[in-house]
Amino acid sequence: MLFLAVFCGFLAENIREHQLEKEKGKQYIQSLYEDLKTDTTRLGLLINSDKDKIAGLSNMIACYDTVTKNLRSTACMGLLIKHSKTNAAFQLTDRTLRQLANAGGFRLLGKEDADSILGYESSYRRYQNFESTVFQTAQDNVRNTLNELADFRVNAPVQNFTTALGGDTASGKLQGPLLFTDDRVLLNKWFNELALYLRVTNGQQNILSGLKDKATGLILYYKKRHNLP
Repeated sequence: MLFLAVFCGFLAENIREHQLEKEKGKQYIQSLYEDLKTDTTRLGLLINSDKDKIAGLSNMIACYDTVTKNLRSTACMGLLIKHSKTNAAFQLTDRTLRQLANAGGFRLLGKEDADSILGYESSYRRYQNFESTVFQTAQDNVRNTLNELADFRVNAPVQNFTTALGGDTASGKLQGPLLFTDDRVLLNKWFNELALYLRVTNGQQNILSGLKDKATGLILYYKKRHNLP
């Protein structure tokens, strides 16, 4: 009788622990579900920002023709600077992923759920690698060459280095001729780097769009599989 009582107590404890783990697994899924919603909102904003950037750089060839004909006719370069001076990188909402990794929570999830999470994180790592290497290199090249070309007093307001010098940072309007040097080789280099920057921005937009599609797909998957609101 004593053995039976101990055995039944052991079974009850195992059942209770299993139920607790199952409930904890559901909480992880719910938390990840909310994280994915946050990610899709952020990704949407960044994708739209890249679309604006691509549109703003679309007059690059016409601007090149204008400036090379007259080195003081640099007004069109203001818009190109505006759309190539900064980049906002996407940061994964990883509160749940960190909890899963640090607390060994993946063992509480079904294989399909765990694999879907790891697949999404892997896609983010690929984006992160692209942004920190290929994209950032293109961004730095454009900035560095512009710094050699541009008159500080004209460039600074557009770059928002200082507000004391005036200038229209929102529209990219230049307050006078931009070029500090008449080095056409350097000018040509900047436009070549800008063309590469545009191609890389297109690539980044495609990667972000793919990541957003993946996040949206996971939201629908979890919603259906776990009856989430």
